[in-house]
Amino acid sequence: MSKQDEAALILKLYELGKDDSLRKARDWYFRDFHPHSIANFNEGMFSEHSGQLRALVAYWDMAAALVNDGAVSLELFNSTFSEHIVVFAKIEPMLQEIRDVFAPAFAANIEKLIDATPGGRKLVAKAHDRIKATH
Repeated sequence: MSKQDEAALILKLYELGKDDSLRKARDWYFRDFHPHSIANFNEGMFSEHSGQLRALVAYWDMAAALVNDGAVSLELFNSTFSEHIVVFAKIEPMLQEIRDVFAPAFAANIEKLIDATPGGRKLVAKAHDRIKATH
């Protein structure tokens, strides 16, 4: 894929991220969603915010799939976006339970991207620390 095609995909992801429903989902996820257990996660999944939770994780999982499959380079993606790190950090402590209960591949593309990113797990750990400090 050409650099121009990669750039077009990055710009499309940015444009999609500005969608009003996704912005509302992001606002809720970052401001009000602070799961500490699978029970907390379930509260989000079975609340009026269920669609927002699913949409935000699905958005970043789709974006990560573009990187994992080579449509966008890891370097370009990571130099452009970082929100997926915090999205993942919030669910990572209970990820296996989420997968056991809901879907075996839940956020699998995000996790694969994190693991492919140099220092990716350290970035997640730093996000955990920031989350704990604020909540």
